[in-house]
This record gives sequence, C-alpha cells and structure tokens, in this order.
Amino acid sequence: MARIPRGRDPLEDPLEVVILLDGQAEHSREVLGNKGHGIDVMRRQALPVPPAFCITTEVGVRYLADPDPTMEAIWDLVTKRMSWLEAETSRTFGRGPRPLLVSVRSGATQSMPGMMDTILDLGLNDAVEQALARACTPDFARDTRRRFTRMYRRVTGQDPAEDPYEQLRAGIAAVFTSWNSPRAKAYREHYGRDDQGGTAVVVQAMVFGNQTARSGAGVLSSRNPITGANEPFGDWLPGGQGDDVVSGLVDVEPIAALRDELPAVYDELIEAARRLERLTFDVPEIEFTVENGKLWLLQTRSAERSAQAAVRLALQLRHEGLIDDTQTLRRVTPAAVDAVLRPALQPETRLAAPLLAKGLPACPGVATGIAYTDVDAALDAAERGEPVILVRDHTRPEDVLGMLAAQGIVTEVGGAASHAAVVSRELGRVAVVGCGHGVAATLAGKLITVDGHEGEVRDGALSLSAWSENDTPELRELTGIALRVSPLRAHATGDYPRLEDHSEAAVHAAMTAGHGDVVSDAPLIAMLHALRASTD
Repeated sequence: MARIPRGRDPLEDPLEVVILLDGQAEHSREVLGNKGHGIDVMRRQALPVPPAFCITTEVGVRYLADPDPTMEAIWDLVTKRMSWLEAETSRTFGRGPRPLLVSVRSGATQSMPGMMDTILDLGLNDAVEQALARACTPDFARDTRRRFTRMYRRVTGQDPAEDPYEQLRAGIAAVFTSWNSPRAKAYREHYGRDDQGGTAVVVQAMVFGNQTARSGAGVLSSRNPITGANEPFGDWLPGGQGDDVVSGLVDVEPIAALRDELPAVYDELIEAARRLERLTFDVPEIEFTVENGKLWLLQTRSAERSAQAAVRLALQLRHEGLIDDTQTLRRVTPAAVDAVLRPALQPETRLAAPLLAKGLPACPGVATGIAYTDVDAALDAAERGEPVILVRDHTRPEDVLGMLAAQGIVTEVGGAASHAAVVSRELGRVAVVGCGHGVAATLAGKLITVDGHEGEVRDGALSLSAWSENDTPELRELTGIALRVSPLRAHATGDYPRLEDHSEAAVHAAMTAGHGDVVSDAPLIAMLHALRASTD
C-alpha cells in the first residue's frame, strides 16, 4: 500500500495539489511528476504547448490509500481547472459547437515509458461527435470517437459514460491506479525503485494529428539516442495521433519526412529542441502533434539512450560547454560502460551467416538466443536458463516482463520511437524493430543472433570479439577525465593495490581503506563507482 506523507495533509489546500501548468508553477519534478514538470518548463519558455493542469504526486499517493474520499476532496477544483482549460482554448468540455477534448496522462517523478495508462480524446459522446463532424469532417469525428472508445475500454475496463465529467473522473482514477499495475511494479523492481512515490495525473487539452492532410504526430530527439550522432532523430506519422507512433502498431516515417512535407513546422520543431537543450543541458525527447499545419509540443523528457549514445552524448555536451567534467561522468553509468565493452560481431563473421530479417537498429549490441513469440513461453524458457529473444508483431506495455527476461527484442512493425525501441534502450536490451509482417512466424523457435548495430537478425549463434576500455577513443577520453576527477584513481597497471574486481563493493572497500590509487581490470568502471559513492 502507498505511504501517506507525514505532516501537512495535502488535501487541506487543494490549490497546492491541482496545479495549473501555465509556466508559473514553482514546484519540483517530485511534486508535478516528470511530465507535468516538462510541460511547465516549455510553457515558461513560451513554446507552443496545449494548456494543461496537474494533479500532483501527493494526491496520487493519497488516492491509492483512500480512493473515494481523495477524489471527493479534489473534485471541485478539478472542475474549476477544466473551466480554465475551456477559457484558454475557447472550447467547451462535452458540449457546444467547438468541443474541448482532453488527454489524461500519468506522470511519475522518474520517467517510466509505457508502464502506466493514458487516455486520449476524453470527453466524446454522441453530441460531441456530431459537433466535431460539423466543425471538421464526419470521417475525423468517427475516427476520433473510435480511438477514444477503444482506449477508454482498455484502460478503465468499461464503456465510456455519456457524461464527460464521469469519463474524466473514471479516467483520472484509472491512471492513478495504474501505478500498481503488474508492468509498472516489474519495471520499478528491475531498477530497484520502491512503490512509495505514486504518479501525478496531467490533464491537457487535445490537439489532433488525425484532423487534416496537413496534420500528424511524431517524436523527436535533438540528437540520435541510438548512436549518439549529433543530428535530429525521430519518427513522423502523417494523419496519426501520438499513441500510433509510440505504440509501434503502425509503420512510421523518419523525421526527415516532416522536413520535406512541412518545412516551416520542421524548422520550428528543431529550434524548440535546441532551446530545450540549452535550458536543460541535456538531450530532450519531444512528443509533438501538428494540427492543420500548426505545431504543438505535448511533452518533453530526457531522451532514453543506448549505452553507446550515453557515452558519446555526454562528451558532446562537455565539448560544447553545457556540462562540466563531473557532470559528464555522472551522465555515464558503470553499466553503460560495461555494455559498450560487451563483445561484438566482426564483419566477416556477420556476413557469413544467413540473413533472416532486416529492420531498424533500435538499441545497439549483439544477442543470441531462441526466438519466442509468446511472452509466457519466453518467461518459462528464461526460468529454465535458456537465452531468449522475444519476437513480437509489436510490444505492448504488458510485455515488459518478457522484455526483462530476454537478451534481445525483434518486432515486425514500429519505428525508432515505438514502445519496443524506447523501452529496449531504457532496459539495455539489444533491439531491431520494423522487420516486416510475418517475421515472427518465420523466426519462431530458431536459434538466432540479433545485431542491434546493423539492424539485422542472422541465423545461428555467432562468435563475438571482446573489447577493452582502451579500444575506443570515447572511453579513453572518459578515463582521462575520471583520473582528474574521481576520488579513487584506477589504472590498468602500476605499483598500487589491486582491486579484486571492479564492483561497487570492491571500490567502496578500497576507498574505506584510504587508497588513492589502485590497479583494476576495468579502471573507468571502478572510477565511475567511486565518483558515485563520493557524491551520493
């Protein structure tokens, strides 16, 4: 059960728990959640963001412990905030010739991509569908109603009520409750996070990528989160909504297609991304919608990145003067260095093996295992000690247990910003996405090797070649920085005490013993552990 914060009862002052995200919310990420905080940052910069308000994480914790009284305590202010959204958009919720629809999204303090629930297009009923048909087109109205009904049923387990405020209340409750969904709990357990934090809920005015031929949705990272290349990266889907892009249900176009189709919108998006880089000193990921030629930024967060990209992007930001030496090292985890050093395929070995599938490289690395298309079967195989590759048409949020158990992920559809791609990078799982329809059946049961560098699936178990920290210029540069900054200097050779291994425990023991220099088989990893131990 969630813990109720001690001290002040947050519900005694509703103004502090249902907060306008108007650029003036002086609250931390811990209060607003990652999504709400990002929206408020963008609004403060006068970027084009649909108006929104946030029900804070404090309420999320309280709701899980005492649902009905908590909702009653905040409901009057929620309805007042909805009136504010109506005024901001010149629309009316659930009625009128220009209806207001909203999205209801989760917002944990730390990003948990795809692990909790979202409802889009909330507020639709018969009258609203008819109004949308008159204001736009009947096809748009039908498509939006279909999307809403399908998502609402999946998230709440019931058909939407005719009263839009009943829909809103049920939607908020469902998002709060999804904090304790099996997939969210499994995700937090994997990262050693407890269940105490709870989620915020963000209610935001809808804009529509499915409205006209000059509409669409996409995801942009200011730099490539897979390779670390300093170039815009992302997906674009004309005529779609954001859920289409991140779900991986449909094939998408690279972000360069937006530049070709709507160049002014593309330029505005890139400029916004650059502003956020300078503001946050990091690489942002932006979910955006284009509604009839107008750009809207829906949310932003730090881009999930592969281990290789984490190393390169940290060094890029340092070279550009955005972060200092200590911050550079803090951006690269010991696990990321370990992942970069994992054995890789040599070209002659790769090319000699039959190519079974080709797709988009979504997370670098190489993984070998038996292809399983069923999550439960994959879990059973992993429990038997088998190396597993999870192969799906597309991954769903509830597939996270199978993704955790697998060494690699392969999907038939979806782009580089799809659920499969983003979560694979977050989990550090080798991934290739968008390999084409029918691939899952073709690969099922085979021993395969997934190459996340080349975006390939090859037949059989292929031999790999090992690397060392001295084999890449980026790791050599990081090692030089660490030797200047780390409280424990680690060397490959020398007349110093030797670490038994480069684990956190061994490093802590050496620091406790007062050693300033040591010899390690992985000096950079040892120094990253030491730096974290000294600043925790």
